[in-house]
Amino acid sequence: MKTFYYLIILIFISNFAASCGNDNDSPIIIDEEEPLTVVTKAGIIKANETWTANKIYILGGKVVVDDGVTLTIEAGTIVKGAEGQGSLASALIVDQGGKLIAEGTTAKPIIFTSVLDNIKIGQKAGTNLSFSDDGLWGGLIVLGKAPISVSGDVATKQIEGIPATDTFGQYGGNVANDNSGVYKYISIRHGGITIGADNEINGLTLGGVGSGTTIDHIEIVANQDDAIEIFGGSVNVTNILTWAQGDDGLDFDQAWSGSIKNALVILGVDSDSALEFDGPEGSAAKEAGFTIENITLKGAGTSSKYADLRDGLIANMKNVLAYGFSVDSKVKVNGADSATELANGRITFSNWQIVLPVGVTIGSLITGAKLGDEVKFTNNATSIASPSAATVGANTSLFSWTYAASKSAY
Repeated sequence: MKTFYYLIILIFISNFAASCGNDNDSPIIIDEEEPLTVVTKAGIIKANETWTANKIYILGGKVVVDDGVTLTIEAGTIVKGAEGQGSLASALIVDQGGKLIAEGTTAKPIIFTSVLDNIKIGQKAGTNLSFSDDGLWGGLIVLGKAPISVSGDVATKQIEGIPATDTFGQYGGNVANDNSGVYKYISIRHGGITIGADNEINGLTLGGVGSGTTIDHIEIVANQDDAIEIFGGSVNVTNILTWAQGDDGLDFDQAWSGSIKNALVILGVDSDSALEFDGPEGSAAKEAGFTIENITLKGAGTSSKYADLRDGLIANMKNVLAYGFSVDSKVKVNGADSATELANGRITFSNWQIVLPVGVTIGSLITGAKLGDEVKFTNNATSIASPSAATVGANTSLFSWTYAASKSAY
Protein backbone atom coordinates (compact mmCIF):
# COMPACT_ATOMS: atom_id res chain seq x y z
CA MET A 1 0.00 0.00 0.00
CA LYS A 2 2.85 2.40 0.89
CA THR A 3 4.45 1.71 -2.49
CA PHE A 4 1.20 2.80 -4.21
CA TYR A 5 1.11 6.10 -2.38
CA TYR A 6 4.77 6.83 -3.14
CA LEU A 7 4.10 6.10 -6.81
CA ILE A 8 1.19 8.59 -6.91
CA ILE A 9 3.32 11.30 -5.29
CA LEU A 10 6.17 10.65 -7.72
CA ILE A 11 3.84 10.95 -10.73
CA PHE A 12 2.43 14.28 -9.35
CA ILE A 13 5.91 15.74 -8.83
CA SER A 14 7.04 14.66 -12.31
CA ASN A 15 4.02 16.21 -13.98
CA PHE A 16 4.39 19.43 -12.00
CA ALA A 17 8.05 19.75 -12.94
CA ALA A 18 7.28 19.09 -16.58
CA SER A 19 4.59 21.73 -16.68
CA CYS A 20 6.88 24.30 -15.08
CA GLY A 21 9.58 23.61 -17.62
CA ASN A 22 7.35 23.83 -20.65
CA ASP A 23 7.10 27.44 -21.85
CA ASN A 24 4.29 26.59 -24.23
CA ASP A 25 1.84 25.57 -21.49
CA SER A 26 -0.31 28.03 -19.57
CA PRO A 27 1.16 28.83 -16.12
CA ILE A 28 -0.44 27.32 -13.06
CA ILE A 29 -2.08 30.10 -11.04
CA ILE A 30 -1.58 29.45 -7.35
CA ASP A 31 -3.35 32.58 -6.06
CA GLU A 32 -5.17 35.53 -7.61
CA GLU A 33 -5.81 38.89 -5.94
CA GLU A 34 -9.41 40.15 -5.81
CA PRO A 35 -9.95 43.17 -8.11
CA LEU A 36 -10.18 46.58 -6.45
CA THR A 37 -13.87 47.53 -6.15
CA VAL A 38 -13.71 50.84 -4.25
CA VAL A 39 -11.80 53.80 -5.68
CA THR A 40 -11.42 57.12 -3.86
CA LYS A 41 -11.08 60.25 -5.97
CA ALA A 42 -10.06 63.75 -4.89
CA GLY A 43 -8.80 66.95 -6.46
CA ILE A 44 -8.67 67.98 -10.11
CA ILE A 45 -8.98 65.43 -12.92
CA LYS A 46 -6.39 66.53 -15.48
CA ALA A 47 -6.80 63.84 -18.15
CA ASN A 48 -9.70 61.93 -19.68
CA GLU A 49 -10.82 58.94 -17.67
CA THR A 50 -13.70 56.49 -17.32
CA TRP A 51 -15.47 55.31 -14.17
CA THR A 52 -16.78 51.78 -14.58
CA ALA A 53 -19.81 50.01 -13.12
CA ASN A 54 -17.76 47.24 -11.50
CA LYS A 55 -16.39 49.71 -8.97
CA ILE A 56 -17.80 52.17 -6.43
CA TYR A 57 -16.23 55.62 -6.58
CA ILE A 58 -15.85 57.72 -3.43
CA LEU A 59 -15.70 61.50 -3.73
CA GLY A 60 -13.15 62.20 -1.01
CA GLY A 61 -13.82 65.94 -1.21
CA LYS A 62 -14.33 68.16 -4.23
CA VAL A 63 -13.52 66.31 -7.44
CA VAL A 64 -13.18 68.64 -10.43
CA VAL A 65 -13.33 67.79 -14.13
CA ASP A 66 -10.85 70.28 -15.51
CA ASP A 67 -11.10 72.48 -18.61
CA GLY A 68 -10.62 70.36 -21.73
CA VAL A 69 -11.08 67.08 -19.86
CA THR A 70 -13.88 64.51 -20.31
CA LEU A 71 -14.97 62.22 -17.50
CA THR A 72 -17.08 59.28 -18.67
CA ILE A 73 -19.25 57.37 -16.17
CA GLU A 74 -20.63 54.03 -17.31
CA ALA A 75 -24.28 53.04 -16.92
CA GLY A 76 -24.94 51.41 -13.56
CA THR A 77 -22.00 53.08 -11.79
CA ILE A 78 -22.40 54.10 -8.15
CA VAL A 79 -20.66 57.26 -6.88
CA LYS A 80 -20.67 58.04 -3.15
CA GLY A 81 -19.86 61.40 -1.58
CA ALA A 82 -17.78 61.47 1.60
CA GLU A 83 -19.04 63.19 4.72
CA GLY A 84 -17.97 66.78 5.28
CA GLN A 85 -19.72 70.02 6.13
CA GLY A 86 -19.36 73.58 4.87
CA SER A 87 -16.47 74.18 2.52
CA LEU A 88 -15.25 70.62 3.14
CA ALA A 89 -18.34 69.05 1.57
CA SER A 90 -17.74 66.52 -1.19
CA ALA A 91 -19.03 67.23 -4.69
CA LEU A 92 -18.42 66.37 -8.31
CA ILE A 93 -17.78 69.59 -10.22
CA VAL A 94 -17.65 69.89 -14.00
CA ASP A 95 -15.67 73.09 -14.48
CA GLN A 96 -15.96 75.44 -17.45
CA GLY A 97 -14.64 73.66 -20.52
CA GLY A 98 -14.88 70.23 -18.91
CA LYS A 99 -17.39 67.55 -19.87
CA LEU A 100 -19.17 64.73 -18.11
CA ILE A 101 -20.55 61.92 -20.26
CA ALA A 102 -22.84 60.07 -17.85
CA GLU A 103 -25.39 58.01 -19.76
CA GLY A 104 -27.30 55.59 -17.59
CA THR A 105 -30.29 53.54 -18.69
CA THR A 106 -33.64 52.60 -17.18
CA ALA A 107 -32.17 49.26 -16.12
CA LYS A 108 -28.81 50.71 -15.08
CA PRO A 109 -29.12 54.29 -13.82
CA ILE A 110 -26.04 56.11 -12.56
CA ILE A 111 -26.45 56.75 -8.83
CA PHE A 112 -24.88 59.55 -6.79
CA THR A 113 -25.37 59.04 -3.06
CA SER A 114 -23.66 59.20 0.33
CA VAL A 115 -20.91 56.98 1.73
CA LEU A 116 -23.41 56.20 4.49
CA ASP A 117 -25.66 54.49 1.95
CA ASN A 118 -25.16 50.70 2.04
CA ILE A 119 -26.03 50.29 -1.64
CA LYS A 120 -23.71 47.80 -3.37
CA ILE A 121 -22.46 47.27 -6.91
CA GLY A 122 -25.29 46.13 -9.15
CA GLN A 123 -28.03 47.44 -6.85
CA LYS A 124 -30.42 50.34 -7.45
CA ALA A 125 -30.93 51.16 -3.76
CA GLY A 126 -29.56 50.40 -0.33
CA THR A 127 -31.61 49.54 2.74
CA ASN A 128 -30.42 51.87 5.49
CA LEU A 129 -31.38 55.37 4.23
CA SER A 130 -34.75 56.88 3.34
CA PHE A 131 -36.16 60.05 1.77
CA SER A 132 -35.79 61.76 5.18
CA ASP A 133 -31.97 61.42 5.17
CA ASP A 134 -30.51 64.56 3.59
CA GLY A 135 -27.41 66.73 3.77
CA LEU A 136 -25.03 63.75 3.92
CA TRP A 137 -22.72 65.03 1.15
CA GLY A 138 -22.66 67.86 -1.41
CA GLY A 139 -23.97 67.34 -4.94
CA LEU A 140 -23.31 67.59 -8.67
CA ILE A 141 -22.25 71.01 -9.97
CA VAL A 142 -21.97 71.79 -13.70
CA LEU A 143 -20.44 75.08 -14.87
CA GLY A 144 -20.62 76.40 -18.42
CA LYS A 145 -19.87 79.43 -20.55
CA ALA A 146 -23.41 80.53 -21.52
CA PRO A 147 -24.67 84.05 -20.65
CA ILE A 148 -25.87 84.95 -17.16
CA SER A 149 -27.38 88.10 -15.65
CA VAL A 150 -25.73 89.10 -12.38
CA SER A 151 -25.14 92.27 -10.41
CA GLY A 152 -22.72 94.61 -12.13
CA ASP A 153 -23.31 92.88 -15.48
CA VAL A 154 -20.05 90.97 -15.13
CA ALA A 155 -19.63 88.07 -17.56
CA THR A 156 -18.70 85.43 -15.00
CA LYS A 157 -19.28 84.72 -11.34
CA GLN A 158 -18.27 82.20 -8.66
CA ILE A 159 -20.95 79.56 -8.13
CA GLU A 160 -22.71 79.01 -4.81
CA GLY A 161 -21.18 76.30 -2.67
CA ILE A 162 -17.57 76.81 -3.80
CA PRO A 163 -15.38 79.27 -1.87
CA ALA A 164 -13.98 82.17 -3.90
CA THR A 165 -10.48 81.11 -2.84
CA ASP A 166 -10.73 77.95 -4.95
CA THR A 167 -9.19 78.03 -8.42
CA PHE A 168 -12.34 76.58 -9.98
CA GLY A 169 -16.02 77.53 -9.73
CA GLN A 170 -16.50 80.32 -12.27
CA TYR A 171 -19.50 80.18 -14.60
CA GLY A 172 -21.00 82.33 -17.35
CA GLY A 173 -19.76 83.83 -20.60
CA ASN A 174 -21.04 84.39 -24.13
CA VAL A 175 -21.32 80.87 -25.60
CA ALA A 176 -25.06 80.19 -25.61
CA ASN A 177 -24.65 76.72 -27.13
CA ASP A 178 -21.84 75.68 -24.80
CA ASN A 179 -21.61 71.91 -24.25
CA SER A 180 -20.86 70.52 -20.78
CA GLY A 181 -21.64 66.92 -21.72
CA VAL A 182 -24.46 64.38 -21.53
CA TYR A 183 -26.42 63.57 -18.34
CA LYS A 184 -29.05 60.83 -18.68
CA TYR A 185 -30.77 58.48 -16.25
CA ILE A 186 -29.03 59.79 -13.15
CA SER A 187 -30.33 59.56 -9.58
CA ILE A 188 -28.87 62.03 -7.04
CA ARG A 189 -29.69 61.21 -3.40
CA HIS A 190 -29.18 62.43 0.19
CA GLY A 191 -27.09 65.50 -0.64
CA GLY A 192 -27.12 69.25 -0.15
CA ILE A 193 -24.84 71.18 2.19
CA THR A 194 -25.27 74.72 3.52
CA ILE A 195 -22.08 76.74 3.28
CA GLY A 196 -23.59 79.98 4.61
CA ALA A 197 -26.57 82.31 4.15
CA ASP A 198 -27.88 81.91 0.57
CA ASN A 199 -24.85 79.77 -0.20
CA GLU A 200 -25.60 76.09 -0.62
CA ILE A 201 -24.75 73.06 -2.69
CA ASN A 202 -27.92 71.81 -4.35
CA GLY A 203 -28.65 68.33 -5.61
CA LEU A 204 -27.94 69.47 -9.17
CA THR A 205 -26.51 72.94 -9.74
CA LEU A 206 -26.29 74.28 -13.30
CA GLY A 207 -24.34 77.52 -13.66
CA GLY A 208 -24.20 79.17 -17.10
CA VAL A 209 -24.78 75.81 -18.76
CA GLY A 210 -25.37 76.04 -22.50
CA SER A 211 -27.94 74.56 -24.85
CA GLY A 212 -25.38 72.11 -26.26
CA THR A 213 -25.59 70.14 -23.01
CA THR A 214 -28.02 67.21 -22.74
CA ILE A 215 -29.85 66.79 -19.41
CA ASP A 216 -32.56 64.16 -19.56
CA HIS A 217 -34.13 61.70 -17.07
CA ILE A 218 -32.78 63.06 -13.80
CA GLU A 219 -34.01 62.17 -10.31
CA ILE A 220 -33.09 64.16 -7.17
CA VAL A 221 -34.18 62.74 -3.80
CA ALA A 222 -33.78 63.99 -0.22
CA ASN A 223 -31.65 67.04 -0.90
CA GLN A 224 -31.20 69.42 2.03
CA ASP A 225 -31.64 72.58 -0.03
CA ASP A 226 -33.02 72.92 -3.58
CA ALA A 227 -33.31 69.83 -5.73
CA ILE A 228 -32.15 71.63 -8.88
CA GLU A 229 -31.07 75.25 -9.21
CA ILE A 230 -30.23 76.83 -12.56
CA PHE A 231 -28.17 80.03 -12.63
CA GLY A 232 -28.50 81.68 -16.04
CA GLY A 233 -27.44 79.85 -19.16
CA SER A 234 -29.64 78.36 -21.86
CA VAL A 235 -29.70 74.63 -21.10
CA ASN A 236 -32.88 72.62 -21.68
CA VAL A 237 -33.92 69.92 -19.19
CA THR A 238 -36.33 67.07 -19.88
CA ASN A 239 -37.90 64.41 -17.66
CA ILE A 240 -36.86 65.46 -14.17
CA LEU A 241 -38.25 64.22 -10.85
CA THR A 242 -37.59 65.80 -7.45
CA TRP A 243 -38.70 64.39 -4.10
CA ALA A 244 -38.51 65.55 -0.48
CA GLN A 245 -36.12 68.48 -0.94
CA GLY A 246 -35.63 70.72 2.08
CA ASP A 247 -36.21 73.93 0.13
CA ASP A 248 -37.49 74.28 -3.46
CA GLY A 249 -38.10 71.72 -6.17
CA LEU A 250 -37.29 73.74 -9.30
CA ASP A 251 -35.35 76.96 -8.69
CA PHE A 252 -34.21 79.25 -11.54
CA ASP A 253 -32.17 82.47 -11.36
CA GLN A 254 -30.17 85.02 -13.35
CA ALA A 255 -32.20 85.11 -16.57
CA TRP A 256 -32.03 81.43 -17.47
CA SER A 257 -33.50 81.14 -20.99
CA GLY A 258 -34.05 77.40 -21.51
CA SER A 259 -36.97 75.06 -20.92
CA ILE A 260 -38.14 72.29 -18.60
CA LYS A 261 -40.36 69.67 -20.20
CA ASN A 262 -41.99 66.87 -18.23
CA ALA A 263 -41.24 67.36 -14.55
CA LEU A 264 -42.66 65.82 -11.38
CA VAL A 265 -42.06 67.78 -8.16
CA ILE A 266 -42.96 65.85 -5.00
CA LEU A 267 -42.74 67.99 -1.89
CA GLY A 268 -41.79 66.80 1.57
CA VAL A 269 -43.07 68.17 4.86
CA ASP A 270 -40.05 70.54 5.08
CA SER A 271 -40.18 71.78 1.47
CA ASP A 272 -40.72 75.47 0.73
CA SER A 273 -41.89 76.12 -2.84
CA ALA A 274 -42.52 73.64 -5.58
CA LEU A 275 -41.40 76.36 -8.00
CA GLU A 276 -39.14 79.30 -7.08
CA PHE A 277 -38.35 81.52 -10.02
CA ASP A 278 -36.11 84.59 -9.84
CA GLY A 279 -35.50 87.21 -12.48
CA PRO A 280 -32.29 88.78 -13.78
CA GLU A 281 -29.88 90.29 -11.26
CA GLY A 282 -28.23 92.55 -13.84
CA SER A 283 -29.59 94.53 -16.75
CA ALA A 284 -29.42 91.61 -19.17
CA ALA A 285 -32.63 89.62 -19.56
CA LYS A 286 -33.90 87.32 -22.25
CA GLU A 287 -37.14 88.78 -23.57
CA ALA A 288 -38.67 85.34 -24.07
CA GLY A 289 -37.65 84.20 -20.59
CA PHE A 290 -37.94 80.49 -19.95
CA THR A 291 -40.69 77.93 -20.42
CA ILE A 292 -41.85 75.06 -18.25
CA GLU A 293 -44.50 72.67 -19.53
CA ASN A 294 -46.10 69.36 -18.62
CA ILE A 295 -45.40 69.73 -14.92
CA THR A 296 -46.96 67.93 -11.95
CA LEU A 297 -46.69 69.43 -8.46
CA LYS A 298 -47.55 67.11 -5.57
CA GLY A 299 -47.86 68.85 -2.20
CA ALA A 300 -47.33 67.32 1.22
CA GLY A 301 -50.39 68.86 2.85
CA THR A 302 -48.30 71.70 4.29
CA SER A 303 -48.27 75.44 3.54
CA SER A 304 -45.59 75.07 0.85
CA LYS A 305 -46.16 77.45 -2.07
CA TYR A 306 -47.20 76.29 -5.50
CA ALA A 307 -44.92 78.96 -6.94
CA ASP A 308 -42.88 81.93 -5.72
CA LEU A 309 -42.34 84.34 -8.64
CA ARG A 310 -39.66 86.85 -7.73
CA ASP A 311 -37.47 89.73 -8.86
CA GLY A 312 -39.09 90.51 -12.17
CA LEU A 313 -38.75 87.11 -13.77
CA ILE A 314 -39.94 86.38 -17.31
CA ALA A 315 -41.60 82.98 -17.56
CA ASN A 316 -44.17 80.87 -19.38
CA MET A 317 -45.82 78.10 -17.32
CA LYS A 318 -47.90 75.63 -19.33
CA ASN A 319 -49.90 72.47 -18.64
CA VAL A 320 -49.43 72.30 -14.88
CA LEU A 321 -51.23 69.88 -12.54
CA ALA A 322 -51.13 70.62 -8.80
CA TYR A 323 -52.61 68.67 -5.89
CA GLY A 324 -51.98 67.82 -2.25
CA PHE A 325 -51.40 71.41 -1.09
CA SER A 326 -52.89 73.08 1.99
CA VAL A 327 -55.40 75.89 2.42
CA ASP A 328 -52.47 78.27 3.02
CA SER A 329 -50.59 77.43 -0.18
CA LYS A 330 -50.34 80.24 -2.75
CA VAL A 331 -49.11 81.24 -6.17
CA LYS A 332 -47.12 84.25 -5.00
CA VAL A 333 -46.27 87.15 -7.31
CA ASN A 334 -43.42 88.40 -5.19
CA GLY A 335 -42.53 92.10 -5.45
CA ALA A 336 -43.48 95.09 -7.57
CA ASP A 337 -41.16 94.12 -10.44
CA SER A 338 -42.78 90.70 -10.76
CA ALA A 339 -46.24 92.28 -10.61
CA THR A 340 -45.19 94.56 -13.46
CA GLU A 341 -43.99 91.64 -15.58
CA LEU A 342 -47.33 89.90 -14.99
CA ALA A 343 -49.18 93.05 -16.01
CA ASN A 344 -47.03 93.31 -19.15
CA GLY A 345 -47.78 89.75 -20.16
CA ARG A 346 -44.24 88.46 -19.61
CA ILE A 347 -45.32 86.09 -16.84
CA THR A 348 -47.90 83.75 -18.33
CA PHE A 349 -50.01 80.86 -17.06
CA SER A 350 -51.57 78.40 -19.48
CA ASN A 351 -53.83 75.44 -18.70
CA TRP A 352 -53.31 74.87 -14.98
CA GLN A 353 -55.47 72.20 -13.32
CA ILE A 354 -55.62 72.18 -9.52
CA VAL A 355 -57.18 69.88 -6.95
CA LEU A 356 -58.21 72.54 -4.46
CA PRO A 357 -58.18 72.06 -0.69
CA VAL A 358 -61.61 72.20 0.90
CA GLY A 359 -62.90 75.79 1.14
CA VAL A 360 -60.34 77.21 -1.31
CA THR A 361 -61.20 78.84 -4.64
CA ILE A 362 -59.06 79.45 -7.70
CA GLY A 363 -59.39 83.19 -7.13
CA SER A 364 -57.89 82.99 -3.65
CA LEU A 365 -54.72 81.19 -4.77
CA ILE A 366 -52.84 84.09 -6.34
CA THR A 367 -51.36 86.88 -4.23
CA GLY A 368 -49.25 89.95 -5.03
CA ALA A 369 -50.70 90.74 -8.46
CA LYS A 370 -51.82 94.25 -9.32
CA LEU A 371 -55.56 94.81 -8.97
CA GLY A 372 -57.29 93.25 -11.94
CA ASP A 373 -54.28 91.18 -13.00
CA GLU A 374 -55.38 88.18 -10.94
CA VAL A 375 -57.39 87.07 -13.98
CA LYS A 376 -54.17 86.39 -15.84
CA PHE A 377 -53.95 83.37 -13.55
CA THR A 378 -57.57 82.61 -12.71
CA ASN A 379 -58.70 82.65 -16.36
CA ASN A 380 -56.08 80.01 -17.11
CA ALA A 381 -56.60 77.71 -14.13
CA THR A 382 -59.43 75.28 -13.41
CA SER A 383 -60.43 73.17 -10.45
CA ILE A 384 -60.59 69.39 -10.84
CA ALA A 385 -61.90 66.76 -8.44
CA SER A 386 -58.83 64.52 -8.31
CA PRO A 387 -55.46 63.98 -10.00
CA SER A 388 -56.96 61.15 -12.03
CA ALA A 389 -59.24 63.69 -13.74
CA ALA A 390 -56.29 65.73 -15.03
CA THR A 391 -55.59 66.17 -18.71
CA VAL A 392 -52.32 68.04 -18.12
CA GLY A 393 -49.18 67.47 -16.07
CA ALA A 394 -46.19 65.19 -16.34
CA ASN A 395 -46.12 61.84 -18.07
CA THR A 396 -45.23 59.94 -14.91
CA SER A 397 -44.78 56.63 -16.72
CA LEU A 398 -41.39 57.94 -17.82
CA PHE A 399 -40.24 57.89 -14.19
CA SER A 400 -40.77 54.17 -13.61
CA TRP A 401 -36.97 53.67 -13.36
CA THR A 402 -36.59 55.98 -10.34
CA TYR A 403 -36.05 55.34 -6.65
CA ALA A 404 -39.18 57.44 -6.01
CA ALA A 405 -41.26 55.05 -8.11
CA SER A 406 -39.91 52.06 -6.18
CA LYS A 407 -41.07 53.73 -2.95
CA SER A 408 -44.51 54.67 -4.33
CA ALA A 409 -43.83 58.37 -3.79
CA TYR A 410 -46.41 59.35 -6.40
